[in-house]
Amino acid sequence: MDGQKGIFTYTNKDFVYDVCRIIGKTSDVPSRFDVALKCGWTEKMNLGLFRYDLGDLKTRVLPGECGYIAQLNIQRGIERRKPQVILSVQQQFDPKLFNFNKISSSEILFEMHKQISSEKDWARNGTCATCVVIINVSPLEFGHCLLVPEPSRCHPQILTPLAFQIGVESLFLSADPGFRVGFNSLGAFASVNHLHLHAYYLNHPLRIESARAEVILQKKSLYRLEDFPKALMFYTEGNEEAREVAATVCTLTDLLIERHIAHNVFMTRGCHPDSDNKAQSSLRHGVRIFIWPRVSCFGTKEESAFNVALCELAGHLPFKHREDFERLDEDGVKRIVQRYLLSEEEFADLEKQIVEKLQTARSPLLNMT
Repeated sequence: MDGQKGIFTYTNKDFVYDVCRIIGKTSDVPSRFDVALKCGWTEKMNLGLFRYDLGDLKTRVLPGECGYIAQLNIQRGIERRKPQVILSVQQQFDPKLFNFNKISSSEILFEMHKQISSEKDWARNGTCATCVVIINVSPLEFGHCLLVPEPSRCHPQILTPLAFQIGVESLFLSADPGFRVGFNSLGAFASVNHLHLHAYYLNHPLRIESARAEVILQKKSLYRLEDFPKALMFYTEGNEEAREVAATVCTLTDLLIERHIAHNVFMTRGCHPDSDNKAQSSLRHGVRIFIWPRVSCFGTKEESAFNVALCELAGHLPFKHREDFERLDEDGVKRIVQRYLLSEEEFADLEKQIVEKLQTARSPLLNMT
């Protein structure tokens, strides 16, 4: 922490680019961000502020090409807050319902502030708005927290360039390749209609970190993940490019919102998609961003084994019941996930619309130079 207690300040100089994926091992040298998050989170757990003690989650890798990481987390299925009733991906923020302005201050880990040192930096970065980092009291994994940008402005759960950039920058602030960030839209198992992203540590590799991707639009760093479940993918190695990617991603998600299409977003350190050098497969210099347009799920109906949201689509499966955890194999998981995916024809048609939109969209960054 820097300066006032509870404030984490950072600049681009704090970003960590030299990250490798070594199976079963985390970084030997944690970043300032990792120390602040891990120590703060552990302290909150020791104080009994979570709904349950996460403990050592029973984990297994399902046999098969997908390499699904299955974890048994019975307490989350029992203890997590009842999700709000969502009826539209465009649903407005309702101050009468639970939101993150109503939490106890004891649940706050810290506020993130990006330090702007000059007018030139201000023009490049646009804003140094506050992001509040709070514990998720019903955690999926170690360090599970919520990144809540500008909470007092009461944004609905619709991705913004600022929220996205904070998510990407938090990944670059971490030296741990197991740190993940994600976003569930309304209708894609977002449980609270107040803008937030999920972040947590998972000390297991995911296939999507290094899976093959086909380029769709090179100048926008847009790719298609061909592996199941098929996704749209962006890649960035930070700096100025990250801001351009933030604007592009939100142009895409805005298009999904306009068409009432629910979606999940998952961000992780990953290989460069154009690299076919196996010797480079452990390098995690950049961030892969996956977007899954999907079938909307409104109301409060949930799957019995696991809900299909950001981490499940990425290959991390928190199971609610021991029987499902022990019984389901890769084919069974795929059958559940398939229910929430667009058809091949729907995906191809949407991809065409997205490419047309991105080819003609004027970057909002042009107005800031």
